[in-house]
Amino acid sequence: MRGAVRHVEWLGDEDPERLEAAVLTLASDRLDALGTSRTTDYVTSWALETGPDWVTSRLSVSVAGRGFTRWLVLERDGHGRWSAESFAHGDTEYHGEPMPEPGVADPASLDGALDCDLALCPVTNTMPILRLGARDGLEETELTMAWVDLPSLAVTASRQAYSAAEPFDPASGRSVVRYRSVGSGFTADLTVDEDGVVVDYPRLARRIHPR
Repeated sequence: MRGAVRHVEWLGDEDPERLEAAVLTLASDRLDALGTSRTTDYVTSWALETGPDWVTSRLSVSVAGRGFTRWLVLERDGHGRWSAESFAHGDTEYHGEPMPEPGVADPASLDGALDCDLALCPVTNTMPILRLGARDGLEETELTMAWVDLPSLAVTASRQAYSAAEPFDPASGRSVVRYRSVGSGFTADLTVDEDGVVVDYPRLARRIHPR
């Protein structure tokens, strides 16, 4: 895919030991991205592909932690059906709590979902922001996401809502998009740049300048 290439990095907002990094290739109606996430407990690498209108086509994720390794390939076909291949080896507990199996336990729950949402990853907010035009006066719109938990790589349906909080400011190249988790009621105002990529996600991540 031809497009503009961006290198972006974030630090964890509430966990400054976490470092997120991504290389994004941005075209007019789609994106591809490669990324990593480093925490004190595990390291994640992932690759994302979307089709037209920024709809997810494939997400692959691998996690290596203390005593465990997992990977997941999550795909959405042209008919809107989601499927997954997954693998798990080693410990089945994380911080003393059992981890669910990786993969999709209930594929039917993802019917209607257009996007994946990888936990802690600011990049996966970009697709709904761009597709909905959430920087430009959008009223709140609810979506179903294929949410990928870390470090388990279990995939579940997540209802989320996006709306415009502050319109795009050409002078700063920034806008503010309001995110709401429908199930938990958690809300956050995401500052995003001219490409719809997160600059600041309160409690999750804040942009730093790549080396």
